[in-house]
Amino acid sequence: MGMPHTLGFIGCGNMAQAIAQGAIRKGVAPADRIIASNPSAPKRDLFAGWGCDTTPDNTAVVRSAKQVVLAVKPQVFPEVAPALANDLTDDHVLISVMAGLSGERIAGLIGRPCRVVRAMPNTPLLVGRGVTGVARCANARPGDERFAMDLFAAGGLAVPVTEDHINAVAAVSGSGPAYIFLLAEAMQHAATELGLAEHAEAMVTQTLLGSAELLADSDDDAPTLRRKVTSPKGTTEAAIQAFEQADFAGLVLRAMRANVARSEALAAT
Repeated sequence: MGMPHTLGFIGCGNMAQAIAQGAIRKGVAPADRIIASNPSAPKRDLFAGWGCDTTPDNTAVVRSAKQVVLAVKPQVFPEVAPALANDLTDDHVLISVMAGLSGERIAGLIGRPCRVVRAMPNTPLLVGRGVTGVARCANARPGDERFAMDLFAAGGLAVPVTEDHINAVAAVSGSGPAYIFLLAEAMQHAATELGLAEHAEAMVTQTLLGSAELLADSDDDAPTLRRKVTSPKGTTEAAIQAFEQADFAGLVLRAMRANVARSEALAAT
């Protein structure tokens, strides 16, 4: 069986688009070695516009590429899966970005043993600043995760984990942007209440951006950087004490544990 494509996508949604753009930009897979399938012509046209091959036929992707990203919605996959069985071989590696579907469940839906690597990316991948946990599942072989690690490193940070830690990745970095956006929303609301409505969004966005860059570039860790802003008996200390009185760290831990519990409940259904 000839494999003219380095990388295939089943599904052409936002996450698939971000992964493909990173792969092309960083040279992990050139555009003309990528094939993508989707029932929607406009989404296929996006990939075609970058120089990729496209098809409405999912099986054409499996016939043509050995590394295949499964980027359909998890609830759609049971409909998509059985058609893949005939064309999948022991040489294929399936890279799943579908939340909540274990490697075992993916193979069960397809109806044959599969080499599955699970990836849990987050939405900043869309701007090349993603965090992705990458796990080799039980039926995969040692080294099967290497291409996926390169693929997701092209869009930010790729972290190797075991499959039993994928739910923790979801709680930390997968959902993490929503926590940051929630903080931004609350800070903007407070800034508005304090009379800075006109500048609230720009000030909060730039504060978050600048703080993240400082944390990334500085030799100091987060607690040290926080202490450097917090003078004894000063204004920052008054705000930090209000956070601590409300058990801010405990609240964050409870929120992340609730996230993991929800992942486990969804996986059990």
